[in-house]
Amino acid sequence: MLKVGITGGIGSGKTTVCKILELWGIPVFYSDARAKGLMQTDLKLVEDIKASFGESVYFENGQPDRKRLASIVFDDEQKLKKLNSLIHPAVFRDFDQWAHQQKAPYVVKEAAILFESGSYKDCDFVIAVIAPPNIRIKRVTERDKVTEMEVRKRMANQLSDEEKKKRSDFIVFNDESHLLIPQVLSIHQHLLNSGKAGNDRK
Repeated sequence: MLKVGITGGIGSGKTTVCKILELWGIPVFYSDARAKGLMQTDLKLVEDIKASFGESVYFENGQPDRKRLASIVFDDEQKLKKLNSLIHPAVFRDFDQWAHQQKAPYVVKEAAILFESGSYKDCDFVIAVIAPPNIRIKRVTERDKVTEMEVRKRMANQLSDEEKKKRSDFIVFNDESHLLIPQVLSIHQHLLNSGKAGNDRK
């Protein structure tokens, strides 16, 4: 079974592309959502996070205090790297277990930081969803009710679109000028007919 990664900057519309694929019967693993779940259900991960950032980053009911944890790592690159070094391996394990349970021609792993986390190495193909910064900012400010400055700060911490293009096998332009479904359908058909991996990223 092929493993396909889908990535894109905040507001690019990668989730929309995934929803289209799901309509065609392709299973999608949403990395961010799974990571949030694992922060409660993966006992080793919970223990490691508490050991690194203190018991106070979890409420008494076992729910992570995401705001407190975010405040600790937000402006501290080393602490953010530490948190990611704990979460990413747990997500990798979860994805492998999930993928083995699926019955489909290929599965999709959606991740905003597919390249940054190293999880692209486990993918046979990578799709990058690209959109201009002004459109992305508009989408996120309306969706998340945040300021343009906050969105730009989050964008600055992600790999550039140009770098994503270089590293990906397929590009989807979600810029309100190109029709989205025909692009996704073309890639879908290619993947259904393909038994080979994409660019050598190992």
